[in-house]
Amino acid sequence: MDVSNQQPLPPPSRRETKLTALLEVAKALSAERDLDSLLRLIMREAAKTVEAERCSLFVLDATRGELWSRVAQGAKGEIRVPISQGIVGAVARSGEALNLDDAYQDPRFQRDWDVKTGYRTRSVLCVPMKRTTGEVTGVIQALNSTKGRFDAEDEELLLALGGQAASAVENAMLSEDIARLFEGFVQASVMAIESRDPSTAGHSGRVATMSVALAEAAEQSPSGPYRDIGFNREQIQELRYAALLHDFGKIGVRESVLVKAEKLYPQELALLVSRFEIARKDRQFGSMQRRLERMRLAVGTDPSDMEREEELRLARELKELDEMLSFILECNRPTVGIRGGFERLTAIAENTFSDSKDKVHQLLTPNEQAALSISQGSLSSPERREIESHVTHTFRFLSQIPWTRSLKRVPEIAYGHHERLDGTGYPRALAAEEIPLQTKMISIADVYDALTASDRPYKHAVAHEGALEIIASEVKRGKLDGDLFKIFVEGKVPQNSLKRRGT
Repeated sequence: MDVSNQQPLPPPSRRETKLTALLEVAKALSAERDLDSLLRLIMREAAKTVEAERCSLFVLDATRGELWSRVAQGAKGEIRVPISQGIVGAVARSGEALNLDDAYQDPRFQRDWDVKTGYRTRSVLCVPMKRTTGEVTGVIQALNSTKGRFDAEDEELLLALGGQAASAVENAMLSEDIARLFEGFVQASVMAIESRDPSTAGHSGRVATMSVALAEAAEQSPSGPYRDIGFNREQIQELRYAALLHDFGKIGVRESVLVKAEKLYPQELALLVSRFEIARKDRQFGSMQRRLERMRLAVGTDPSDMEREEELRLARELKELDEMLSFILECNRPTVGIRGGFERLTAIAENTFSDSKDKVHQLLTPNEQAALSISQGSLSSPERREIESHVTHTFRFLSQIPWTRSLKRVPEIAYGHHERLDGTGYPRALAAEEIPLQTKMISIADVYDALTASDRPYKHAVAHEGALEIIASEVKRGKLDGDLFKIFVEGKVPQNSLKRRGT
């Protein structure tokens, strides 16, 4: 085929160029879900399409009978215009475009905007944004054509852009509604957790703030294995939700176990103390019996010696009971570290007393002795397993939620916050490489807050430096990520998180 005589294709016309550009804009609009970013994009492309100095976009709020804009050029803050007023109101009501060569000649034009902004409006092209059903959802307004006036082609192109913009804005607003729905659900869930255990109020929020701050600090790390890491906005939100909901499974743990402050439950301790009161009465009753018996057998002897001897014996017995009870009360208090010295409980358990029916009872039952011998914390092994089950409850609950694609890993990230790098964590004993990075961040924040929280009835708060030392020891034992902990410390994540939360 001889191509030497073919004529070159003519350059595309202005209209063809702009239609091609509109197709590219349509693609960009369909991909943007952030409403503010979308509105700015539409406004920018509208000005470019019709060669205008300025453009504004107003969205219809039908419930309030207003048009609002966050991105009107030359204005600061949000603008709200009653649908009964102005050029934009007229276009929104009629659904028809308005093309004015001189805005000041139209009585509907509100000159006070020019007065406020110092701008001089001349030509105006205002078109409705319509859904495919024909329903008006907003208005695009172009001001001052750089050509002197807006022509019919400009009107046609801006109407086409308005149609694309209507669908894009509707989708973005729907995304905002979904985001608000998720946010409301998450906050309500956190309130539900904390209402069951008021002593941990604020824990989930603090862990979430520190986890996000740690992720942001990791992004700024100049060296180490995380120097090239990056999180987009959706990933940060995913991390935040996972941290906020990491303890939601506690909703499935018995409240008595969840808020257990000491090794014995209050009713158990009350029963034990009552038993010691009965034992005191039993000792006093025994003393009186011995006195009567000795008086009966020792006729003619001086009773004062016997009285002093019996008083001393009773005093020793009562003191012994008081000391045993005092030791039990001390053993009943939980500790953060492992504590021993519970051997004396065995001897106490061998002590007995008699009730009013002369039935013999032990001062300490086997179950009480076992509970008081707990070496760390306040929970027995079965109770600790029940508390640990909250992680599985969390995963099962969160897995039932139809998360969006950008949030689909929330259940998995929250699931592993008690896993440890050396495989000793729970519930799955995962190895380090199986634990998501975001989960490792939550784990450090969770441990730090658990140590430093001042509102736990079963422990005293650990100071900031002390908490860092404890976490550092966990790092040395291979349980927590050392590189993340270094970023946590050097980035002053706890201090910055306090500032971020305004506390």
